[in-house]
Amino acid sequence: MVVQPLLRAVIMGPPGSGKGTVSARIIKHFGVKHLSSGDLLRDNMQKKTEVGILAKSYIDRGQLIPDDIMTQLMLNELKGLDRYNWLLDGFPRTVAQAEALDKECHIDTVIDLDVPFETIKCRLTARWIHPASGRVYNLEFSPPKVQGIDDITGEPLVQRDDDKPETVSKRLQAYDAQTKPVLEYYRKKGLLKSFSGTETNKIWPHIYAFLQTKLPDVSQKDAAIPR
Repeated sequence: MVVQPLLRAVIMGPPGSGKGTVSARIIKHFGVKHLSSGDLLRDNMQKKTEVGILAKSYIDRGQLIPDDIMTQLMLNELKGLDRYNWLLDGFPRTVAQAEALDKECHIDTVIDLDVPFETIKCRLTARWIHPASGRVYNLEFSPPKVQGIDDITGEPLVQRDDDKPETVSKRLQAYDAQTKPVLEYYRKKGLLKSFSGTETNKIWPHIYAFLQTKLPDVSQKDAAIPR
């Protein structure tokens, strides 16, 4: 019996490119462990761990969390996943982080969601939320029944500061400046696999077909195009 080597994958893409949706589908179909730097940071800040308190001090000052703190946080977590296939999301964000990760483990593939910035701007600025429940609406494809009002409670919806047009532009510029070198770093190593498009549902079948060459589909549904 051939034992398949464990998959070590990274998913990259600008904010609003559909990384969350694609990651959820990869977990469902391929049974990988998903490690999101954002989720891990929030969890550490909530639990007030040493690294969480330190990270929050940078965020509160509007500064980027230094590479060594992020690297320590992620690598500590990865130690517990050495027997699993895994997918990293939100890390590495800089070349220094990518180099530190390389010293600890061999990355097999980097999935890059190449979605035009204009598409992302439309997508993110159309997003409104109901703060109390976390319900998310999108004016483009899942609008509330009454504009500006939550379907269930009738309470007003708000637009997160992150989703306001001027903030979205800044976030995309920051992603471009910070992460382009990381994409280039992986491209030179022959690990970058870019999937271009404007709709997650159209990009997904290509990602699925690519991952099927590396891992078996563990989900039960035998659909023509997995969702």
